[in-house]
Amino acid sequence: MLDHRNIKRLAAGEGFDLCGIAPCRHLAENEARFREWLAAGYQSSMDYLERNADKRFDPRRLVERARTAVVCAVAYKNRASEGYPPGCRTRIASYACAADYHATIRDRLRRMLAALKAAHPALEGRAFVDTAPLCEKQLAVEAGLGWIGRQSLLVTPQYGSFVLLGELILTDEADAYDAPFEGEGCGRCRRCLESCPTGALVRSRMLDTGRCIACHTIEKEPGTEVDLHGWIFGCDACQSCCPHNLRAPLHRDPAFDPLFDPLAMDEAAWLALDEARFGELFGRTPLTRSGLRRIQRNIRRK
Repeated sequence: MLDHRNIKRLAAGEGFDLCGIAPCRHLAENEARFREWLAAGYQSSMDYLERNADKRFDPRRLVERARTAVVCAVAYKNRASEGYPPGCRTRIASYACAADYHATIRDRLRRMLAALKAAHPALEGRAFVDTAPLCEKQLAVEAGLGWIGRQSLLVTPQYGSFVLLGELILTDEADAYDAPFEGEGCGRCRRCLESCPTGALVRSRMLDTGRCIACHTIEKEPGTEVDLHGWIFGCDACQSCCPHNLRAPLHRDPAFDPLFDPLAMDEAAWLALDEARFGELFGRTPLTRSGLRRIQRNIRRK
C-alpha cells in the first residue's frame, strides 16, 4: 500500500506546488456532460476529442488494474498573465512564454514513479501530461485541488487557474485519499464569460471551440472566422480577468521563468523572422506547436 505522505513529499521535492491523491473510478457525470458537448458540435475542428471517449473518463481503461490517481500541479503565473496593454497586436498566452511544460512535468513525474517503484517493486504506473485522453481537470477536483470554473478550467484557491497539471496513474492503493473539493468559488462572478472577446463561453462551463481564439491560433483551424483581437498564440482573456488569478502570486519555480518578453517584439519584428531565427529564440517554447508561418498568418489576420 502506498504511503500518501511519501507521495506528497516526492511531489514537493520535485517542485510541484500542489499534489492530491484520488481513487480511480468512472467519472460518469463528466462523461455525460462531455457527450452532450460533442453532440452540440462544440469540438469544432478538434475532432480528435471524439476518439477514446470511453477511456477519457475512467483511468482504469488507460492503465490496467489502476487504483490510484496522483494529480500534481505547478503554478506558472508571470507578468504576461496579468494582461496586455490596449492595442497590443502580438499577444501570447502566458504559459507559452516559458519552456514547454510537457517535458519538464513529465521528467518530474517519471522520477516520482521511479522512486515509488523502488519502494514497491510490484507497482505499475504511467505518467500523463496532457498527451492522452484523461479527464485531468476533474481528477484534480477529485484529488481536492480545486473546482471547475465557469471558463471550464481548473481553479485552485492558492494559484487560480494559472496551473499546469500532470498525473500518475498507479496500480496500488494508497493508505489515504484526499477528499474531493466541495463546492466552487466563483459565486456570482461572471467576468470570464463577459470578457471572452468572441463569445466562445456560450454558458457556464460550456466552451465552443469554434469561437475560441486559442483554438483558432493553435489547433487545426475551424471553418468559422473570428477576430483574433491581437492574439497570435493562445488566449488568456478569460483568465487574466479572474479575481482568483488577480490575487494569485507570481510563480516561484525557475523552470517556468519566461524565456522571452512578449512585449519586446511588434508585428513588424515577427513578420521579419525567418525559421532559423525563430528556432533560436523560441525553439524551447510551446510556440513551436503552431510554428512561425502560422503565427505570422495570425498576425496578418488582424
